[in-house]
Amino acid sequence: MASTPDTTAQPPTATLLRKGWRKVRAASKRQMAATVMLVLVGVILARFSWNIPVVGDAEDSLYDLRSFVMAPQVDQDQRIQIVAYTDQTLINAKKRSPLDRGMLAAALRKLDAMGAKAIGIDILFDQPQDEDAQLVQTLRAMRTPTFVAYADQATNKDDINYEQQQYLKSLLSQLKGSNAHPASIRLTNYQGATRVWPSLEPGLPQLLGRAMVAAGGTGQEKAFAGYTGSIRYRRANSDAPVFSSIPIDLFASLDDPEMAAAFAAQVEGRYVLIGGQIIDTDQVTTTLTSYTGTTVPGIEVHAAMIAQMLDGAHRTPVTGWERWAVGLIFIFAASLTALLDGRTWKIVPLFILQLAMMIGLPFYLEASGVETYGTPAFGWIAGWILAFIGVSSAVRASGAVERRFAQGALGKYLPADIAQEIIDNPERLTLSGSKRELYILFSDLEGFTKLSHQLEPEVVAKLLNEYLDKLTTVVLEHGGIVDKYVGDAVVAFWGAPIARPDDAQKAAKCAYAMWQAGEEFRKSVDPSLPPIGRTRVGQHFGEAVVGNFGGERRIQYTALGDAMNTAARLESANKSLGTSVVASGEFAERSGLDWWRPLGRVVLRGRAKPVDIFEPAPDFPAADREALADAVALIDSDPAAAADRIDALASAHPDDPALRNLSERTRKLEGNKAYVLG
Repeated sequence: MASTPDTTAQPPTATLLRKGWRKVRAASKRQMAATVMLVLVGVILARFSWNIPVVGDAEDSLYDLRSFVMAPQVDQDQRIQIVAYTDQTLINAKKRSPLDRGMLAAALRKLDAMGAKAIGIDILFDQPQDEDAQLVQTLRAMRTPTFVAYADQATNKDDINYEQQQYLKSLLSQLKGSNAHPASIRLTNYQGATRVWPSLEPGLPQLLGRAMVAAGGTGQEKAFAGYTGSIRYRRANSDAPVFSSIPIDLFASLDDPEMAAAFAAQVEGRYVLIGGQIIDTDQVTTTLTSYTGTTVPGIEVHAAMIAQMLDGAHRTPVTGWERWAVGLIFIFAASLTALLDGRTWKIVPLFILQLAMMIGLPFYLEASGVETYGTPAFGWIAGWILAFIGVSSAVRASGAVERRFAQGALGKYLPADIAQEIIDNPERLTLSGSKRELYILFSDLEGFTKLSHQLEPEVVAKLLNEYLDKLTTVVLEHGGIVDKYVGDAVVAFWGAPIARPDDAQKAAKCAYAMWQAGEEFRKSVDPSLPPIGRTRVGQHFGEAVVGNFGGERRIQYTALGDAMNTAARLESANKSLGTSVVASGEFAERSGLDWWRPLGRVVLRGRAKPVDIFEPAPDFPAADREALADAVALIDSDPAAAADRIDALASAHPDDPALRNLSERTRKLEGNKAYVLG
């Protein structure tokens, strides 16, 4: 009959999330409060990072990086012409400040006849000069729409004082009724750089760039009527600058008809900006400055805004709820990632994906014409990190408690390193039986059953617990797994659930150490109590089925199989062999130790196949060990001669019961040259 599929199985991710959430709920109140606080701070960073000191500086820097990387690379803009006062102009005029207005008037008269769409003058006439009357007369006579720089104390307190403002207003009032109009040259210099369009302030005339584009008649300025978003700066595609510039003194002294025609070609149909391109004067830091290493004259910022309007590059604003939504999504993603109670390598790809999204999204928005100034980028990352730390710390805090409990519980049966390995990698512990090659140990306390009938139950329990505690400690110290306790017997094995290269050696040394621990225990018992018997240990190497066995209500991790029975019978054989610790040949060969001495071949009780047995004897002389090995090897070919040699060794060691026993057994061998234990 086909088995019914498990419809309750959940995806691995859901399982990990459920485990993580369970751990968070198990965290302490203090840890939960800290987690909530960190998540809330993360939310604030993800939404309001631009308004937070220091963090806002990081946002500015990342915005500048985006602006530089995504800045369009263009050829020289043929729609805008700059006519500039340069350092060489000032040298030629022998006048530095204020700028020569007679030269400006002469240049304006020439430009007025060249067919410009509009002329903008980025120079404040805030101090009187002898040429002012001439300049006013020229401005009033302009046929080309002309816009004259205006600023006041309320918005440009660092550029103009009260007296200067009064003079500027007086001069501009003389232009009423003409084609020359005041226009604001105010720029926003926030956080040390001009990144966005200036805000619209009451009482100020229209911004210079907007006024000029409106005069051009294209209508493209309408989309920017209330625009205060970012300025789109562009980078030159070649050695030529983005905006063409001609020194103003060339226009002022222009008499050659051919030269005039050439200049007219540079002006006709263009927006002309007149201002300074003077080193260390009116230099503006832009979003590109950190990467180009240069500032630009203020007049070029006005030119960039005019070009942005002409291109219709109106950045789509990001609404407040959209910023909230994206910020909360990233915080939620961080929390879910922290709840994934899996290995680091499983979380790393997800972390990299989210980091790529947080870094890449602002660049994508910038490339798509969406306003990213004011949209968090660093805030998303910082908020994500805080939320991740907050939730994962709660998971770890609860997990640490669980791990300590699990380590303590497993540590009663498993060595510390294996217990830790299973906690870290629970899949290593097979939940069903599997065949494994094991190094198996059985121990027993001689005569304890008879002793227990002579003592009060409380005394028996106390003695047994002390004894088992000593032996268990020895097993765990030697990297073994405590399989079970059967009365006073201890069953242990090596090789599962995790096999180690030195399992055989550790198991061999453990058996000898258990016998020594048993002897120490015998000496420590109150002399008034009946004497305690010796500890006997049997060891075997073989295949067994290892896993969790039992019913739904109770399971036990144990090993089953013939190899386990063989080890148990070897332990029992100690009584007949006059030994305390014996091991099968299969076990001794794999241990890598040189302390074994052979004790012949026996047929264990209830078995048919004989077993070669060995005893650990680290203090037995090496020469005698070699002689004993030769004598035992002789048993198959000449049992009588072998017995004589063993007799000689037994005589040399009269206090060695195992040798005496071997001598007796060698003279009573069966047909397979093995002694059958009764």
